[in-house]
Amino acid sequence: MAETTLASFPFRTREKLRYRDTDRQGHVNNAVFSTFFETGRVELLHSGKAPPPKGRAFVIARLAIDFRREVNWPGEVEIGTGIAGLGNSSIRLVQAVFQHGALCAGAETVIVLMDEATRRSTPLPEEMREALAPHVVAGGAGGAGG
Repeated sequence: MAETTLASFPFRTREKLRYRDTDRQGHVNNAVFSTFFETGRVELLHSGKAPPPKGRAFVIARLAIDFRREVNWPGEVEIGTGIAGLGNSSIRLVQAVFQHGALCAGAETVIVLMDEATRRSTPLPEEMREALAPHVVAGGAGGAGG
């Protein structure tokens, strides 16, 4: 993960830091990082790329974060997101957060498509797989396991 750069991710977005994101140590609190990863994930899926079909929603099955360096307010972070794998009903994402071009954290998230009526997993539609294909990354660059 040491050589991971923002350019290695097919989908990128930004998040403005808020003063309230900081903790007593003066840096952005670790809990806020999951929100950064949520921003990247949601923007990828809901920006016309692959929104869930009506009556279905994504739920998180796994979230693993590796922290590399602190993030400081004020400013912004850049979030890189890629698809590391597509299962029958799941998507494995790899992501990283950068500030001033430096890698600050990496994450691996597994989300599962759920039928909202039955509350059970449901297969990913073929249209969704096709829409996500351009965002697949080789080798899971940037993931939590490094």
